[in-house]
Order: sequence, then C-alpha cells, then structure tokens
Amino acid sequence: MNPSTLLPVGINNLAEIWVYLSATPLFGLTLTLLAYVLADMAYQRTNRHPLANPVLIAVATIIAVLTLTRTDYKTYFQGAQFVHFLLGTATVALAIPLARLWNELRARAIPLLLAVLAGGAASVLVAVGVAKLLSAPPTIVMSLLPKSVTAPIAMGIAEQIGGSPTLAAVFAISTGIIGALIATPLLNLLGVRDWAARGFAVGVAAHGIGTARAYSVHPRAGAYASLGMGLHALLGAITLPWLAKLII
Repeated sequence: MNPSTLLPVGINNLAEIWVYLSATPLFGLTLTLLAYVLADMAYQRTNRHPLANPVLIAVATIIAVLTLTRTDYKTYFQGAQFVHFLLGTATVALAIPLARLWNELRARAIPLLLAVLAGGAASVLVAVGVAKLLSAPPTIVMSLLPKSVTAPIAMGIAEQIGGSPTLAAVFAISTGIIGALIATPLLNLLGVRDWAARGFAVGVAAHGIGTARAYSVHPRAGAYASLGMGLHALLGAITLPWLAKLII
C-alpha cells in the first residue's frame, strides 16, 4: 500500500476528532491535560529548571491554541472546569505531609505565625500601594488584594469584596508563576539554606504554584510550603474582607 494514500485518511480522522472535541466540553479538558503533560515533560528534560515551570509553559500553550483556533474562554472553560473543581481538593490534600511534621510545627508555631503575618502584610501593602500609585480603579484594587492567596480562595475573596474573580485568578496565577521562577535564585542570593524556611517563604508568597516548585526541590521544603500556603489562605479569608472595607 502506498503510504501517501494514508495521508488523507489520517488528516480526515484528525479533522473529525477536532470537530468532535471542539463541539463538546472534552476540548477544554483534553487541551488542559495535554498541555500540562507536555509542559511537565519539558520541565523534567531541563532537570527541573525554574524557567521551565510547567504551569507557565502550559498556560502559554493553552493561550496559543485558543488564539489560533479562535476559541473563546467560555467554550474552553466548559471542559476546563472539571480540572478547576479539583483545585480545592488538591489544596486540602496538602495537609497530609503536614500531619507527619505535626510535633515539629507545634513547637515552632509562634515564629511561623509571625512569619505568615509579615508575609501577608507585605503582599497587601505592595499590591495596594502599586495599584494606588497607578490610579487603578477599585475593581482592580480589590482583585489584586488576594493575589498571594491560593487561586480558588482568591477568587472567592475577590467576589465577596467587589473585585473580579477572573482577574483575581489571573493575578494569583501570575504571582505564583513569578514566585516559582525567582524563589530559588533569590533565596540562594540571600543565603537562606534551611529547607523549612525556604519552603515556608515560597508557600506564603507564591501559594500553590510555588508549593509545587518547593516539592520538586525538596520534600521538607514542600511540606513547609504547604503550611505557609494554608495559613496565608486562612489569614486572607478572615482578614481581607474586613481590610477591603477600610481601603474602600
């Protein structure tokens, strides 16, 4: 059989698959999972280099595909919402490694609480300060306020205080990606060697994406990053709605 005769059949099959996927929620789900699998492969091949962050590569890939295919976000999210639903579950599951360090964490409770308070305050001051200097409208300010809190909680906080959940998700993900990219070289430059301190700082500043990066570097850093992210999320959910009223 001539191989050339198979080409149109293959193209036709791919076209049929594309038409089917693009007309169903499977398109968004398939694109999300495939983009992350490919991004993670690239991340592993670069020996987990910070610049090859899989979330960053996956996001860029999805944006490129949606732009090239002229697919609107609403259509894409019909399938991607299934992955989005699992964000909360994955966040809660991070409590498992914390249980193994419970005695150690209890002994260091006061320093850790002071650290998360300092990190949360710095996040708010920087976000609101920059937004005010740029004369950003209130919706932008309220969407920026929870930028360092994990994305699912940031979206809920933004909706509650008059911000945009969509913008809050964008700001939170951007914060996480930037934090994951610069955390390792910055902490090395500052001479921070303790895995607990490194992980906790990344978790507070860069939530889930930073925590994933911490786990890929060292399990102890990942466990402390989980704690930092969880405490910051809890602190943000309690204080940010009240703080937003003062800012407005």
